[in-house]
Amino acid sequence: MSEQSKITELRRQAMALPLQPGVYIMKDATGDIIYIGKAKALKNRVSQYFGSDTNHSEKVRQMVARVDRFDYIVAGSEFEALVLECSLIKQYRPKYNILLKDDKGYSYIRVSPPPYSRITEAKQKAEDGARYIGPFMSSFVVKQAVDEVNKLFLLSVCRKPLRRGRAQERPCLNHYIGQCCAPCTGRVDEKDYAERVEQAITYLTEGGTKLTTLLTQRMNDAAEALDFETAARLRDRIRAIARLNEKQKVVQSRVPRQDVIALARVQEVACFEVFRFVGGALADREHFFVDLSQGEEESRGEFLRRYYSLREDIPPRIVLDGQTEDNALLERWLTETAAAQGKKYTVKFVFPQKGEQAQLLNMCRENAAERVAQRLQTGGRDVAAMTELAQLLGLSAPPVRVESYDISHTAGTDTVAGMVVFKNGKPHRADYRRFQIKEATAGDDPACLREVLSRRLNEYEQQRDSGTGFGELPDLILLDGGQAQVAAVRPLLAQRGYAIPVFGMVKDSHHRTRAIAADGGEIAIASRRGAFTLVSTIQEEVHRYAIGYHRQKRRKVGTSLTEIPGVGEKRAAALLRHFGSVTAVRAATEEQLMTVAGMTRPAAEAILRYFAQESSKTV
Repeated sequence: MSEQSKITELRRQAMALPLQPGVYIMKDATGDIIYIGKAKALKNRVSQYFGSDTNHSEKVRQMVARVDRFDYIVAGSEFEALVLECSLIKQYRPKYNILLKDDKGYSYIRVSPPPYSRITEAKQKAEDGARYIGPFMSSFVVKQAVDEVNKLFLLSVCRKPLRRGRAQERPCLNHYIGQCCAPCTGRVDEKDYAERVEQAITYLTEGGTKLTTLLTQRMNDAAEALDFETAARLRDRIRAIARLNEKQKVVQSRVPRQDVIALARVQEVACFEVFRFVGGALADREHFFVDLSQGEEESRGEFLRRYYSLREDIPPRIVLDGQTEDNALLERWLTETAAAQGKKYTVKFVFPQKGEQAQLLNMCRENAAERVAQRLQTGGRDVAAMTELAQLLGLSAPPVRVESYDISHTAGTDTVAGMVVFKNGKPHRADYRRFQIKEATAGDDPACLREVLSRRLNEYEQQRDSGTGFGELPDLILLDGGQAQVAAVRPLLAQRGYAIPVFGMVKDSHHRTRAIAADGGEIAIASRRGAFTLVSTIQEEVHRYAIGYHRQKRRKVGTSLTEIPGVGEKRAAALLRHFGSVTAVRAATEEQLMTVAGMTRPAAEAILRYFAQESSKTV
């Protein structure tokens, strides 16, 4: 059976399914389960896979190509279907579902044997004479604690040997930036270093408050004994602990217990970041790279089901950066799952737009974006800004290629347009293009933009096989202007069959970005820092590019007038000021030319002869 015949047969079978909630199970030719999903109406959901693949992601296309047959289980309700889906995915772990590895094991803090002990993290205890503090459930907490105490007490973390008698050894960079006491040089004796290690252990096991109390008592004793050098060293240590405590308060929440979850995505690379708060403090953080097989709402819902299927501590509050495909259904499932774990509260989703919670969400999103950026070797802020812009505009995915257009002219004369391209949040100057307006009415910016976009699409249709430059379609179009400009371009794209999102960039009275123009109104953007900065940068760049081309063209026009005998730079400038354009100069009579300040009759006659000769050369 051919590929197309198989798809046709599967679609026929899907159309025979009932319009009831249930679970569908996709299998390959060997009978292995490759995907499990739930549906509110089995017939509608399953038939979508075997219809047009225009809106399918690449991952879905690959999955559908491997499907040989499917089974289904009818459920009494959509909630029952969700519970059954979670159970089956946990049992079979299909290849094309979002699968998260439950690698939450114990972690330890390891203190190596003296002299000159090192404090490091460890995944398990060993019989090596070292001291182990723990176990801890969170590896994040262990890494953070080890990093903090090593910097706070200036302990060594490099590979240099730590022993006496090496006074000629040069310390590493950590010493010069104030993060290590450099025991490798022999300047720190064993007793002093051991004291630092013991203070670090006290800090780890009993907290900063108790250690501060002990150090304060020792500082006062040293001062009374006139040992001012020791007192000063202890004072500095107390201040360092206080600074660290203040730094730790930066990432805190007034809500005692909650999870904050955000998604960052560029093309096929997507990452969910999870911040877990206990007692108002950041207790853990995790990240997961996933393949988004569907839209972000569906994928976000699937991630939540997979993630909390592996967790024994579901919080009462989950902060999300976007909607799921069914918030109420998931909240009910999480509440019942938490109840089965002995928790008596209702789980709620929160979607903050401002305040402390929105700041925590932005921080979480920026961390997810940084991880995506590291994988793509690009900038984390750019990824975060594109993700934020996509959410603001309601796009299904962050735009990779953004094209922006602006019109420039002087009182309707010498009209030109500029197109700039941003890829992954950065200017892609190799794809910048300039346009001379040929057909639209001078001064009619919406009509000019319509002409420019029409010509741009013509170029794409001629160069689409190249896949570069004009041969690549944008994921988003931003026009310098408001609703009039957007209304002129959107119908053109629809008529020609291109589903490209189009928005305007609205300026304030100071020519700065104020809002995004959309259908029927404007979208406020100033509160979205990353998106605001990106859009402002794009708007400034396209304006600079368009007006630069316009000025260049006007300079060339002025130069053409100076080619006429008897017309110098001053007379050419006077002509342009008086008539506004070379076209108007060309159409002027001798009497009209003589009204220009400084004009002579021989010069006026020379101008008429010049344009008459130029017209005779035009076919």
